[in-house]
Amino acid sequence: MPGGPISNGRDRHRRHGPTRRPRITLNDPARRNAINLVLNDELVVAIDDIEARDDVGAIVLTGAPPAFCAGADLEDLKNSRHRDSLGKIYAGFLRLAHTLLPTVAAVNGAAVGAGMNMALACDVILAARSARFDTRFMQIGIHPGGGHTWRLRRITDQQTVMAMVLFGEAIDGERAADIGLAWRCVDDDALLAAATTMAARAASFPRELTRRTKATILQLDSIDSSEDAVAHELDPQAWSMDQPAFIELVTKMQQQISRDNR
Repeated sequence: MPGGPISNGRDRHRRHGPTRRPRITLNDPARRNAINLVLNDELVVAIDDIEARDDVGAIVLTGAPPAFCAGADLEDLKNSRHRDSLGKIYAGFLRLAHTLLPTVAAVNGAAVGAGMNMALACDVILAARSARFDTRFMQIGIHPGGGHTWRLRRITDQQTVMAMVLFGEAIDGERAADIGLAWRCVDDDALLAAATTMAARAASFPRELTRRTKATILQLDSIDSSEDAVAHELDPQAWSMDQPAFIELVTKMQQQISRDNR
């Protein structure tokens, strides 16, 4: 059943869309959806709420036009020069990064600095043609933070990280897709539909199976041999084959094959 718009008193984010794949919208367009402590708190609450619901299978994250996210609020940044304070700036996207629900970032417009972190925290990035990815840490005299270089390096290559971070190269949506920073680049007016369709596919699978499979994928960096890879998947695969969904879905597939062969 479709869910109505959900906003809090400060209206910094909205959650809306079909319950199986809700859409979180960073909703402070006058400030280009810049990350501040209020937005972070609300994003954490929104994800906590979504995770607590059994009827949700995936999340789409986007920004209210004209930007995806312009990065950290500069005033908050100036007031967060101590190590402990810096952690609060990253609380929202880290909560997003740590959810075991599948996440899709629908990047419309600029994703700058910590705003890039917000996109990189998602499992898949879809970029509009108007998207612009810009690390911009060096340009304001600050070292990258929030695991920015690590997240960027994980899905691209070292030269891309060097070019974007050290040399200040910004890229558009089409280039992002070419280098693997985005899974796909689509026309602006097709972005949300594409992201919702992708999320719906993940949401159609058994929820706990999806969560366990995502956890398996996120732990792959610690594996360096074929034997360890097999062992890593053995227990969760055995668990999945003991679930009702496995028998039900395999039986449906067998029935379909039987009908096709008649």
